[in-house]
Amino acid sequence: MKSIYLAAVAALIPFAAAAHDGVEVQDAYARSANPVTGAAFMVLSNHADRDCRLSGASSDVAERVELHTHREVDGVMKMTEVDEGFPIPANGTHELARGGDHVMFLGLKSPLEDGQTIPLTLDFGDCGTEQVEVPVDNQRTPEHGKAMHKMGDMEKADH
Repeated sequence: MKSIYLAAVAALIPFAAAAHDGVEVQDAYARSANPVTGAAFMVLSNHADRDCRLSGASSDVAERVELHTHREVDGVMKMTEVDEGFPIPANGTHELARGGDHVMFLGLKSPLEDGQTIPLTLDFGDCGTEQVEVPVDNQRTPEHGKAMHKMGDMEKADH
């Protein structure tokens, strides 16, 4: 009986490895500053040997979902929609963070409330799509995700 169990576990190992042959979404969260707009932030890790690009996003929580960034225009930082998407280099990462690149929800159908999760589909073009459940955390500070991401890197380096 033990050998059957071990054989079954061994048979599943390739599927677990294949689950992250593309883009993996890490440390995702959403928040809103008002009842009609919100944003999602995360780290995108590309496990493929080719460049990928986040080219779009969709969710049923808002009338429109767009990719946005902040750019300096005449000495003032302004949020703008990004038509070309966000590149994720082969075997690299791209962070969607407050004050930078992010997924924007416009025309929220209801306010984003702490503790709720929202469905989000990320379109990576030729690299496929990824459906994620994003937790809402309106209290999260910008440093929180960066500290956790750095802490995770330190843990990996120690092992």
